[in-house]
Amino acid sequence: MTRTIHLNLDINGKGYDLDVEPRVTLLDALRDHLVLTGTKKGCDQGQCGACTCHVDGRRVLSCLTLAAQVEGRQVETIEGLSAADGTLHAVQAAFLEQDAFQCGYCTPGQIMSAVACIREGHAGSDAEIREYMSGNLCRCGAYNSIVAAVRQAAQAVVPATQEMADA
Repeated sequence: MTRTIHLNLDINGKGYDLDVEPRVTLLDALRDHLVLTGTKKGCDQGQCGACTCHVDGRRVLSCLTLAAQVEGRQVETIEGLSAADGTLHAVQAAFLEQDAFQCGYCTPGQIMSAVACIREGHAGSDAEIREYMSGNLCRCGAYNSIVAAVRQAAQAVVPATQEMADA
C-alpha cells in the first residue's frame, strides 16, 4: 500500500489541495497532478534549469524540491508571471522582442531565472547576467539574445521600480 500525504499548496496565488506520495517533487506535482505544464522537465537532475520556478520570491529547481517542502510557501510558475489582465511581464515581452528563444523548451525556466536575476540585482552588466543565468542551459544556443532580453527587461523594470519608490 502506497502512503500519501495531504498538502495545501499556494501556487500562483491560488490554493490547491493535493494527496501525493512523500517523494513527489514540486515539478511532478505541478505537471502531473495539477496540470501546470509550463514548468519543463529537462534533465531531472538539477543541471539544466528548465524546471526553474520561484518559492517565496527566490528561484528554485523544482526537480530537486519536494512538493512537501513548499507547503505554506508562495510558489510562482511561468503561468503565474503574467498580469491578471493577460499583460506580459517585462521579461516575457523582452524575450519576444529580442527573439530570445528558438525551440522554446528552455524558455519558461530562462524567463523565471531572468525575473529573479533582475529582482535580486544581478543585471548590472552582460557578464553579471551571464554568470547568474549560467545554471539555465539552452540547447539551441540563444544565449546572446537571452542576455539582451534580460538587459532590456532590467532597464524597463528598474526605472518603474524607482518611480514607485520616489512617489
